[in-house]
Amino acid sequence: MSNVMELANQAAFILQDTEAAAEVAETVLTAADRKAEAAAGDAGLSYAIATLGPGIGIGYLVGQAVQAMARQPEAAGRVQTTMFIGVAFVEALAIIGFVVFILLKFA
Repeated sequence: MSNVMELANQAAFILQDTEAAAEVAETVLTAADRKAEAAAGDAGLSYAIATLGPGIGIGYLVGQAVQAMARQPEAAGRVQTTMFIGVAFVEALAIIGFVVFILLKFA
């Protein structure tokens, strides 16, 4: 933020007009605010896209596991264990997407 104020002060010195300098400073601050808003929106969009894959993956994985348990009830324990391990791995992708969202938003 100090760079923005320094730029505004330089503009005031060059223009030697307080009204024009205030307008330039307002424009500079507005551009910085727009950049922050755009970064937050982009981060939210990237997290939304990052959750699509794991959501579809978990739905497919659970559906196939239920189908396998219905076809072979004696193997339900092994199928369920494998399903939960797969869900954990797929959910890790969503957590990684959330971490990237946080890094984009606050970095």
